[in-house]
Amino acid sequence: MNRTDRLLAIVLELQSQGWQRAEDLAARFEITKRTVYRDMQALSEAGVPVVSVPGQGYRLAEGYFLPPLAFTPDEAVMLLLGADFVAQNFDAQYRAAAQAAARKIEAALPEQRRAAVRDLQRAIRFIAGEAEGPQQQWLPTLRRAILERRTVRFQYHARGGEAAPPSPAQAAGRPRQADPYGLAHVSGAWYLVAHDHLRRALRHFRLDRIESLAVLDKSFERPAGFLLDLAQPTGQLPLVVRALFRPAAARWVREERSFFAVSEEPRPDGLLVTFRVRHERDLLQWLLGWGAQVRVLEPASVRELIAREAAALLENHRPV
Repeated sequence: MNRTDRLLAIVLELQSQGWQRAEDLAARFEITKRTVYRDMQALSEAGVPVVSVPGQGYRLAEGYFLPPLAFTPDEAVMLLLGADFVAQNFDAQYRAAAQAAARKIEAALPEQRRAAVRDLQRAIRFIAGEAEGPQQQWLPTLRRAILERRTVRFQYHARGGEAAPPSPAQAAGRPRQADPYGLAHVSGAWYLVAHDHLRRALRHFRLDRIESLAVLDKSFERPAGFLLDLAQPTGQLPLVVRALFRPAAARWVREERSFFAVSEEPRPDGLLVTFRVRHERDLLQWLLGWGAQVRVLEPASVRELIAREAAALLENHRPV
């Protein structure tokens, strides 16, 4: 990064992050503290109102903003595609905000650049299934509960995630109370990440399995430093499952990777995948979908569960 680009990047960093120490800026831009001091002097001489306080670092003076930024065609396309994604997958409130933002971005582009962006938009499409029904219905309520740190109550329909098949009462939905920490959109579905009072642990809840959602007059404190990351499984996953997939299926297993997969090992006889789950039934539907392309190596309890399900399938499909 040349010095001009670095000076602009430092201003953007100060504008977005507030107080920054010299050592923080040095680490962020991979320069020395002495270079940071010189850059701050250069910015001040150029008329940028940099405030310096010993022990706190640097920040921009209140009320200072950069002039509107100029976007390259690639940058503008990425922003517009992002707005398109939001418009397709959020509720009406955020859809309108995304569409308004897209119009402002387009309006800020010079005519020649706007034409280049439209050419790229015609050549690149981002298509996602729109969130419908309950997913859209619950999003505004959950956003409010997350912002206000309010506990929510709802009926939840779990899909075979217990040690045994759900009873009729469980299948009809069990009442839950949870402290909502965040929302995530994964493979066309919205998930609520929340501390489940019933399980006393962090859990994921699919919004389209939620009914009768209500915000309670009960507040909570989100854990300090909480970071929403669906790549990290929630709660304890004590059960290790290992399954061997035939070579012909290895490519497709990687493409449709299970959320519970923790490692993969190519072998001459196929792909060995290791999973961590709470219960044997957590993987049942996913493994059954691979038919004869998969063989569970361990534990025996999962092999026996699959054998029972296979026997039930056979019974259901005997000739009448």
